[in-house]
Amino acid sequence: MNETLSMILALVMGVLLGVMFFGGLWWTIRKGISSKRPSIWFFVSFIIRMSITLAGFYFVTGGHWERLMLCLLGFVIARFIVTRLTKASKKATYLVQEARHAP
Repeated sequence: MNETLSMILALVMGVLLGVMFFGGLWWTIRKGISSKRPSIWFFVSFIIRMSITLAGFYFVTGGHWERLMLCLLGFVIARFIVTRLTKASKKATYLVQEARHAP
């Protein structure tokens, strides 16, 4: 495989792993807050998210530190993307809650 293509693929996979990890964290927080046993939600979610992420990093990098760095860069980029997307959702949720409590 072309080296440039493998580097681009590592970056894209890092973004996908990051979206899965941080999107899963956001989903877990929303579910865990309203649950009767939030500790189970948080623990199981952490184990699943971490396992998938670490396995993904392992398979994507293939022992090359350059791919690891690009995958990590994509992971960090995904953090900013998910943070920005969930802030918009947070505002909408706040407005809906505000409307419910209006006199």
